[in-house]
Amino acid sequence: MSVERKHIDGFGVGCMILLCMVLGLHQVAIKAAAPDIAPILQIALRFGISTFLVCCVMLYGKEKYTLRDGTMLPGIIAGIAFSVEFLCVAEGLRYTTASHMSVFLYTAPIFTSLTLHWFLPSERLCRHQWLGVAIAFCGITLAFTGGSFQNGISPRILWGDTLGLFGGILWAATTVLIRNTRLSEAPPIKTLLYQLFAAFIVLLCYAVLTGQASRYTMTRIAWVSLLYQGIVVTFAAFLAWFSLLRRYNASQLSVFLFLSPLFGVSFGVFLLHETIDVYFGIGAVLVLIGIALVSKRHLRGGSERRS
Repeated sequence: MSVERKHIDGFGVGCMILLCMVLGLHQVAIKAAAPDIAPILQIALRFGISTFLVCCVMLYGKEKYTLRDGTMLPGIIAGIAFSVEFLCVAEGLRYTTASHMSVFLYTAPIFTSLTLHWFLPSERLCRHQWLGVAIAFCGITLAFTGGSFQNGISPRILWGDTLGLFGGILWAATTVLIRNTRLSEAPPIKTLLYQLFAAFIVLLCYAVLTGQASRYTMTRIAWVSLLYQGIVVTFAAFLAWFSLLRRYNASQLSVFLFLSPLFGVSFGVFLLHETIDVYFGIGAVLVLIGIALVSKRHLRGGSERRS
């Protein structure tokens, strides 16, 4: 049932860079609004907003949707995995730093590439591409943790890091599930709805049960953060991601997600006046080199086939 995806081209690269910028700014939005509204509640409400928008699009669209197309079971599983992923992120940030969370959450492309390498022949990476993945991951690690190599890590931080790593594994698992089930050929908006609705219910219930649903003050920054997350990030950007998954190889797309935490730190510097060190600069260069290695052969090959 697997359908051949094409190698990433210039259009795909441009879309992924824009998508990574949106996702990077998303982290800054949560952090900026955290004093006014708990992160877990922000995430739950943003999924509620996006669920409403997706339902509106499906209701007024011309395409007909059904639950009898074999997508319901994988959709529910994907929704649960998606929910637990963001639960790990929200809870992990209570114990570890945002930098550590970015590193471990964005290990997802590694797990995605490794898994798809074994399951789908069209997704297999050659030697220099695996080298690019390794270099990019080393660059992310250096950019976000290089300044803390000489400091001890407490058990609390280790637990938060573990939650972040588990979140990355769940992200990869969701991507692989979508690529290897009927969700692969389902309309992207339907795949998105499965995940959004499940995450809204699960995370809102968790926020209520843990008392975090009562921690909010709807200031201007809180409203801006929620609307940006709900409309731009979770609705528009996630829908674009699923559309790209239907067109290009997932392993190549996933590698570009390494750029998201780098954009996040950059936006943090300009918008939140955070500081960076030399480790970030070196790490950024390594990430760009890694991405170039992964995409070089396919970009050239695509050009040759079109000529």
